[in-house]
Amino acid sequence: MDLHNLSPALFSTTNGYRRGRGHGSGNGKTAGRGHKGQNARSGGGVRIGFEGGQMPLTRRVPKRGFNNIFAKPLDAINVGTLDKFEADSVVDLAKLIEGGVISDSKYGIKILSGGELTKKLTVRAKAFSEGAKSKIEAAGGKAEVV
Repeated sequence: MDLHNLSPALFSTTNGYRRGRGHGSGNGKTAGRGHKGQNARSGGGVRIGFEGGQMPLTRRVPKRGFNNIFAKPLDAINVGTLDKFEADSVVDLAKLIEGGVISDSKYGIKILSGGELTKKLTVRAKAFSEGAKSKIEAAGGKAEVV
């Protein structure tokens, strides 16, 4: 295979519309802009979010609180779901993914206190709730913050 033999996959490329090139093109005369009006003019149209003078949706909807755009949210897992692992094993993110408890975690996991734990486990996670930590330790295990 050489560079001069390469071509795009079949049907992966389409020719763009050639607007304003006569009736036969299907986009002649007004070139798909309709008749007159602001959008038919050159340079016409309105900015993003403009609703013709009506109060825009972004300004009508009430704003409350604070949304931290830099937040790194942790995925929550209950203590009860850890009971499926063997006793005396180390449960970390890789083991949870391998065991099918979670499919993926971008920023890590937090262990919450829902459910009961009957086995001694060493659990490694980014964060633990107080209840979860006490349940893990009550079962004879350890809660390690990674």
